[in-house]
Amino acid sequence: MLILSFVVQLMGATMLLLYAVRMVRTGIERAFGPSFRRVVTANTNPLRAASTGLVMAIILQSSAAVALLVAGFAGTGALGFAAGLSVVLGADLGSALLIQVLSFDLEWLVPVLLALGGGFFIKSDQRRLKQAGRIILGIAFILISLRFLRETMDPIRDSAFLPSIASFLANDFVTAFVIGALLAWFMHSSVAVILMCVTLVDIGAIPVIAGVSLVLGANLGSALIPIWLTRSLSPTARRVPFANFLLRGTGAILMLVLVNRLPALSFLGTAQAAQTLINMHVAFNCLLLLALPFTRFLEPPLLRFLPDVPDEDADRPPEFVSVLDDAALSTPALALANLKREVLRMEQVLASMAAPVMDLMLRYDKQRAGTLIARDRFVNEALDEIRRYVAAMPQDEMSKADQKAARELTEYAIALETGGDLVAKVLLPLAKRRDAEGIVFSKSGKEELTQLHERLMSNIGLASNVLISDDIETARLLLEEKNEMTRAERSSRKKHLKRLASGSQKSFESSDVHLEVLRAIREVNSHVASVCYPILYRGGQLLDTRLIEALDVDMTDEDAPEKRIKAGG
Repeated sequence: MLILSFVVQLMGATMLLLYAVRMVRTGIERAFGPSFRRVVTANTNPLRAASTGLVMAIILQSSAAVALLVAGFAGTGALGFAAGLSVVLGADLGSALLIQVLSFDLEWLVPVLLALGGGFFIKSDQRRLKQAGRIILGIAFILISLRFLRETMDPIRDSAFLPSIASFLANDFVTAFVIGALLAWFMHSSVAVILMCVTLVDIGAIPVIAGVSLVLGANLGSALIPIWLTRSLSPTARRVPFANFLLRGTGAILMLVLVNRLPALSFLGTAQAAQTLINMHVAFNCLLLLALPFTRFLEPPLLRFLPDVPDEDADRPPEFVSVLDDAALSTPALALANLKREVLRMEQVLASMAAPVMDLMLRYDKQRAGTLIARDRFVNEALDEIRRYVAAMPQDEMSKADQKAARELTEYAIALETGGDLVAKVLLPLAKRRDAEGIVFSKSGKEELTQLHERLMSNIGLASNVLISDDIETARLLLEEKNEMTRAERSSRKKHLKRLASGSQKSFESSDVHLEVLRAIREVNSHVASVCYPILYRGGQLLDTRLIEALDVDMTDEDAPEKRIKAGG
């Protein structure tokens, strides 16, 4: 019974720790996610790139999360191999420094963090403050889970069972290393595994030498996670995680032999065994940074190991290829699946048109703009094909639910086509006008437009997830993001008018273009986000009429339609 109680409590403490780490990461990604691409791809100098990775790993509480971001950016060509690997190596060190911070005695902070985070998360209507509350609560839960873990291990630390296991791990460092790697792999969080090891060493449950082997194994396991999660991506995207695995894995094995066969640990030792473990972890990841000057030399062998796959359709844009299959029309379920895939493809074409808009707004390229404008034809053709396909579907053999789903997909396709028109006929001509008239945005104005565009691209990705999943919570999140976009556009407009009132010459010259770009981005976002309404309505998350809230909602408010969401729904 004692063993069962111990296992349950240990699992509870571990799950709370994993949940807390994920909670912090989710809050940060939702609050600042759209800006990550700009931050990561801004620096190509190895040292600066490593510094960026270090900061991002501390923010995201995961070096694996940073590695996944880098792999995605490398796959699209936004980030080179050497810079990407430098970012990941810096992230490894950032993750190690995070362990040091979280290992301090911060239990006195728990009530403060719970009160502050809970207040922000529950009471605030502002997205940033709500996510800040999520982050603060996550940190509090991390500290609570570590205390829970200590209390779980205390009763059995003097038992006959634990010392025998600890002695075995101390003597068989290879097994301890493998166990550490497997734990990091299964938990998908080296931070959580290493925090557990530090806690166990701190209370004397396992000796420091066994903790070292476990932590080095966790370093290897965390390097495996991005390799597994990027297995379906292009070879270009997979090279950076593989290079990190080779460096980190080789270093972990060498360090394992060094600390277990030579008195290397004595140079890092302190009076506190847990601090010795942390010192070793930080020192190991610092040593990996010695590879920064040589990152570019790792690309040729990895290029041979993971060669680029020749693309037979490289000169043929995917926008030309429709996924609608007339042979599936006789089966309503298959026809609806084809229809959804075609709408998703249409959304991806729109995303490819919108992504370079801000670059062209700041540095206009006539040829590139012409290519994007020509893509609007593919969006229009996709809508025509969708209408034809829906008209050809056998209505008599379809249920009312299937017919309604087909109508909703058609309506969303119309919204996407309107979004494409806004990009091709409003935003890109505005970029051309800005260039032709030599208009220069103020520093603040440029930053506001960039952030709004980043939010748009993030929401397009979120809308794709909503389209695929039909998930109510994701749809609610998309609607919240739509509201945030409206608030951000309104805030930028007010700031711009204040700059005009203060006599800013740049703001005066760019006023028309600035305001029109703001409005167009918001409108594109509104069309993209419209995918959430049918899902929320079916889920009972929207009221049938706005009139029911006429006393509570100012109908001149631009957010009035979104305020139809049921409170607490």
